[in-house]
Amino acid sequence: MVKNIISLVLLLVSAGLSFKHGWDTFNYKKNPESLKMMTDLGIGESIIPALGILMILIGVLLLIPKTFFLGNVLNAISIVIIIALAIKSGNFKMALMEIPFLILPLIMIWLKYPFIKEAV
Repeated sequence: MVKNIISLVLLLVSAGLSFKHGWDTFNYKKNPESLKMMTDLGIGESIIPALGILMILIGVLLLIPKTFFLGNVLNAISIVIIIALAIKSGNFKMALMEIPFLILPLIMIWLKYPFIKEAV
């Protein structure tokens, strides 16, 4: 039961972060710091809407039990890409700050979707 509660809390946090990042990506023009960060990483302005769609899609995939694993894998891949771009641009602080966010989907995969009974 405790495992399910922890898994549910992590699921809500991860999906919430995904939706927030997707929404913030669509509104990058209102936040010049966000635009500067993305250009520092080498992300062009034409790719930004696709990233917003991807982040919202990941949030939706996380909430559906049958696509929970795929959502976590895509989330981990997107974080690894951000870490790689940060290292490439020399921003090691950002790369290190992303590591806990990389661990989150991996823990969620290990805990599995909350409140789903597994076959024995």
